[in-house]
Amino acid sequence: MVPEIEFLFDFGSPNAWMVHRAIPAIEKQYGLSFRYVPVLLGGVFKAIGNQSPMQAYGHIPAKRDYDMVEMRRFMERHHITGFRMNPHFPVNTLLAMRGAVAAAALGCAPAYIESMMAGMWEQGLKLDDPAVWEELLGNDALPAADLALKAADPAIKAQLVANTEAAVKRGVFGIPTFFLGSEMWFGKDRLRDVVEAATGA
Repeated sequence: MVPEIEFLFDFGSPNAWMVHRAIPAIEKQYGLSFRYVPVLLGGVFKAIGNQSPMQAYGHIPAKRDYDMVEMRRFMERHHITGFRMNPHFPVNTLLAMRGAVAAAALGCAPAYIESMMAGMWEQGLKLDDPAVWEELLGNDALPAADLALKAADPAIKAQLVANTEAAVKRGVFGIPTFFLGSEMWFGKDRLRDVVEAATGA
């Protein structure tokens, strides 16, 4: 059986984008499988009283600068290119994350996730604008009208809430978070650790 790692993500996290870009090579090299689980990071923060690193440490230049160093190191380690800090950051991801749940229901989740990740952190789009969101979907040959309709479905909205609440109950406090069984790892820099645990290295 191929070990499955849960990857809890929100499109608003640049670190989640980096993990997304690193995953294909890791799956191929180690024979692992990552299951993407959409959660609303803003909902997690609200539930536990947490805040983004930008809010918490944005006034500390040394911490902010070091975070950028760690991002660069991670991208170099995994041969990742194309990152662009979104000029609209922070972007409200409620629509995009509801869309992720809708895409799973419609059977186009991988293509949708790739579209949103690239749109947010490579193209620098303002994806909390419904018109921009739908235009991106159309450009990427995704069923924009169907996704918009599905994302507005109360059942889809409720599923995103349920995912987020379940994450909080499991101890999640930020994104990206990984689970292997009941064990949790937080942050892109723990990706190597969870891979080692999954492979028995």
